[in-house]
Amino acid sequence: MSEDNQPMAAKRPAWIVILRIVLVLLVLVVALAAGTVVGYVVFGKQDASDIWQWSTWKHVFDLVFAS
Repeated sequence: MSEDNQPMAAKRPAWIVILRIVLVLLVLVVALAAGTVVGYVVFGKQDASDIWQWSTWKHVFDLVFAS
């Protein structure tokens, strides 16, 4: 069978590919935020407003990378 008889794959428009990438990134950011809230508030039993404070993340960084 020759290569000329095979159907060509239809190319998607560029805006659909870009939209898909943006949607995937948006879903990942929302999942990260939801996971942070669940982990800190539900499992850690802390106040939700503390998530957005820089001192909280500095403390977490110090705990993870302490020598």
